[in-house]
Amino acid sequence: MEHVQLESIPLWAVIPFALMLLTIALGPLFFHHWWESNKNKLIVSLVLAIPTGIWLITRNLTHELVITFFFDYVPFIILLGSLFVITGGIRLSGNIQAKPSVNTLFLAIGAVLASFMGTTGAAMLLIRPVISTNIERKYKAHTILFFIAIVANCGGLLTPLGDPPLFLLYLRGAPFGWFFHLFREWIFVNGMLLLIYFIVDTYLYKKEPIENIQQDAEQVEPIKLTGKLNFLCLLGIVASVAFINEHYIPALAGVHDISYLGDADMNVYEKFTKLILAFVREISMASFAILSLAFTPSKIRTDNMFTWTPITEVAFLFLGIFISMVPALLYLRLNAESFGFTTTAHFYYGTGALSSFLDNAPTAVSFHNLGLGANLHGAKLVAGIPQEYLAAISLGAVFFGSMTYIGNGPNFMVKAIAEENNIPMPSFFGYMIKFSLIVLLPVYILSQLILM
Repeated sequence: MEHVQLESIPLWAVIPFALMLLTIALGPLFFHHWWESNKNKLIVSLVLAIPTGIWLITRNLTHELVITFFFDYVPFIILLGSLFVITGGIRLSGNIQAKPSVNTLFLAIGAVLASFMGTTGAAMLLIRPVISTNIERKYKAHTILFFIAIVANCGGLLTPLGDPPLFLLYLRGAPFGWFFHLFREWIFVNGMLLLIYFIVDTYLYKKEPIENIQQDAEQVEPIKLTGKLNFLCLLGIVASVAFINEHYIPALAGVHDISYLGDADMNVYEKFTKLILAFVREISMASFAILSLAFTPSKIRTDNMFTWTPITEVAFLFLGIFISMVPALLYLRLNAESFGFTTTAHFYYGTGALSSFLDNAPTAVSFHNLGLGANLHGAKLVAGIPQEYLAAISLGAVFFGSMTYIGNGPNFMVKAIAEENNIPMPSFFGYMIKFSLIVLLPVYILSQLILM
C-alpha cells in the first residue's frame, strides 16, 4: 500500500466506516425491533459498502479492496462459521448443585475452552448448563455477568481462534503460537475475576432461602455430553489455522499477492493452482464444518436451538465493516504519527476504549494499522509492529470487549438467553455502572500496571 499518496485519502472517506460502527452500537438501543431483522442489517451494510467500493475503484485502490474482501473478510467468516457449526453440534446438559465451587469451575472451564473453540462457541456451549444449574437459586444474575466477562471475552486470549480481533491480527502476520505469550495477562485477569466471583457467589449463596438450597440439592441431573465427534472437527480447525500457512508450508508464501492474475506469461492452470493454494486453509476449515453437519445427529442441534440467524447476522454486518474500513485503515496508516500514540499504554487503553463501544475486531485492525504507520521502536517485530504494542492491542481488544453488551458479539447473545430463562439482567448502562466499571475496569488497570 506504499504507493498510496497521503492526499489521496481524505478524512471524509472514513465517514461510512464511522456510520457503520455507530449503527451497530446504537441500532440495538434505539431501533431494537427494526434492527432485529438481518435483512435490515444487510441493507445498512450494502448502503455503506457499495459507495465505498466504487470510490476505492475510482481512486485506483482496487487492489486494497480485493485483498480486504478475499483475504480478510472471507477467511474471517469461514472461521467463525466453521466454529459456529461445529460447536453447535456439541451439547452439554444436566443440572448439578449450584455451589460457589461448582459455578467457579464452570467459568474456569469456559475460560480455557474460549481460547480453543472461540468465545462464542464456549459461551453457547456452557450458558444453558450454567443457567440450568442455577435455576433454583434466587441470586443468579451475577453469575451471568461474570460469565460474559470470563467466557465470552477474557478467556479467548491465547489463540487466534479465541476472539475475532486475534484472528485478524493472525491474518496480518502474527504467528499462531505468539498469542501464548499473553498467558501471564490471561491467567492474571481470569484468575482475579474468578476469585472475585467466588467471593461474591459465596456471600450470596449464604443469603439464599433455605428452601431454594434444598430444592437445588434434590433436583440433580448428571452432566451429559453429546456430539463428541465434533471435538475432532474442532481439532481440525485448530490444526488448519495453526499449520496451514507459509511458516509450515513454503509453497503458500506469496499466494495472497494476486498480481499474478494479470501475468500474461502464466497460464490459466498455474493461476488456478495458485488461487486454490491461497484458500487451502479456508477450504480445510469449511470441510470440517461440512463433516460436522453430515455426521452430527440433528436432534443435538435441535436441542441446542441451533439456527443460522446469528452467523448470518455476523456475515451481513462484517461485509459492511470490512469494505467501509479500507479507507479508514489507509488513513490511519498514512497519518499515524499525528495521532500521538507512542506508548503501550496508549495502544492498550485506546484499543480498549473503542472496543468497549464498537466491535473489537475492526478496532484491533485499526490500531494495528495505526502502529504500522507510527514509526514505533521495539526489540522484536510481530505482524510489522513491535510485539509489545501488538500485545497491548490484543489485550485491549479482548479484555475491554466485556465492558458493555455491545463490545463483543456473544455478550448480547448470553444476555438474551438469560432473559429468556427469566433471569433479570441490568440495562445497557446498568451493566456498566453495577459491574464493568467497578469490577472489570480495576482488574484491567491492575493488569496493565503490573504486567505491561
